[in-house]
Amino acid sequence: MNPMMMAETLLIITVTVMAALLFVKWASYFFRKSARKWDLDLTLIQVLNDIIKYSVYLLAASIILRELGIDITAIAVSLGIAGVAVGFASRDLISNFISGMFILADKSFRVGDTIEVSGNRGKVERVGFRTTTIKTPDGKIITIPNSSFAKTPYLNYTAEDRRRVELRVNIDYSIDPGEFESRVKDKLLEIPGILPDPEPRLLLLELKDTGIDGKVTAWISDPGMVSRCRSKMAIQVKEILKELLNG
Repeated sequence: MNPMMMAETLLIITVTVMAALLFVKWASYFFRKSARKWDLDLTLIQVLNDIIKYSVYLLAASIILRELGIDITAIAVSLGIAGVAVGFASRDLISNFISGMFILADKSFRVGDTIEVSGNRGKVERVGFRTTTIKTPDGKIITIPNSSFAKTPYLNYTAEDRRRVELRVNIDYSIDPGEFESRVKDKLLEIPGILPDPEPRLLLLELKDTGIDGKVTAWISDPGMVSRCRSKMAIQVKEILKELLNG
């Protein structure tokens, strides 16, 4: 290859790489801005962004290979000959991609939801077409292959707008469960976020030597406030039990 042709080839490769990087960056900016402007689903935006990014990179790679004089057709034939090996190597990639599409189509969860899978619980930070990233309450970032959601049961704690909060209690036999439940209802409804419908209630579970085992339940409007509301419920229930015992 003469110097002029080599310079031309290097120029084309440089322009191709720069154009691909700039286009991917612009597409990412466009998707983020569109999501904010029209309140679009971030999960869909992230998946589309990934698809466009890898498609552009693949196109740029094919152009560069062609400019370098590498026969793409020959590569395709070679891959066909080694199809079995490539198939096994790409099996997980394809599985993750298909699972990602099902997550998007079924709306199983989305960015911002709190989920738990294989003992890992956290807030969904990103959903790509290969992996999903969650952030645990202690700040850890966990990357989960999308295929895991097709093989393993998982929980979505924020799928519904409302969430039930439960608190185990032990009621002394000297306390009237009816009076205790009545006071609990009044006090819990004073806690911000606890809904009047369904109203808080007491479920009696088991008779023990130490008293009656029960469960106080209440519904809240914000699934992200479960721990805080349970803590406030515990404080109120403790005060009610103390008043009834001393009364």
